[in-house]
Amino acid sequence: MPVVREPILKPVLIADLRPTQITVGMREVKQKRKELRARGDKKIGKFLGNHMIPVILGPGKRHYVIDHHHLSLALHEEGLAQVLTTVVADLSQLSQDEFWTFIDHRSWVHPYDDKGRRRDFSKIPKSVTDLKDDPYRSLAGELRQTGGFAKDTTPFSEFLWADFFRRRIGRKSVERDFPAALKQAIKLAKSQEAHYLPGWCGPSV
Repeated sequence: MPVVREPILKPVLIADLRPTQITVGMREVKQKRKELRARGDKKIGKFLGNHMIPVILGPGKRHYVIDHHHLSLALHEEGLAQVLTTVVADLSQLSQDEFWTFIDHRSWVHPYDDKGRRRDFSKIPKSVTDLKDDPYRSLAGELRQTGGFAKDTTPFSEFLWADFFRRRIGRKSVERDFPAALKQAIKLAKSQEAHYLPGWCGPSV
């Protein structure tokens, strides 16, 4: 008979969490901060209990975040010191090089910068507080919230959409007139050009 194991929860300082990506969408971080403030202090504890941060234990027993980077940064900027984590895998016995190679093959790392260029793993920040802004990731996140594409289990699906828009919408347009860029993104998301992307829900021909 299989043994059912409960997730192991451990509070960790947000400042000690290690990212597995280089960028986030800062507009999305700001929106999450707004939502956290709206909950108030009394409800924040229950919210955190329901939104544990999945991590991989890496070399030196460091906690590497594999999801909820935006939430982690939003919580930090709202003054929270700790979050609950759940350990997905313990790879602490691996060397640094072995660790990055393994999680790369498992699609647990996204070493791409704000211009969509793949970088060396050494360029990944050592703290979630040092994550860089990618306005196209904000565009993709906002598009999903408005129903432009469906939530999907594909790892880093929003980044795939971000890269799609990066090649079709000028960066200055996104930074200077986000609502207009979003309208353009919605139109593009429904087109056959985007049919290969995860969560695409445009009209089938």
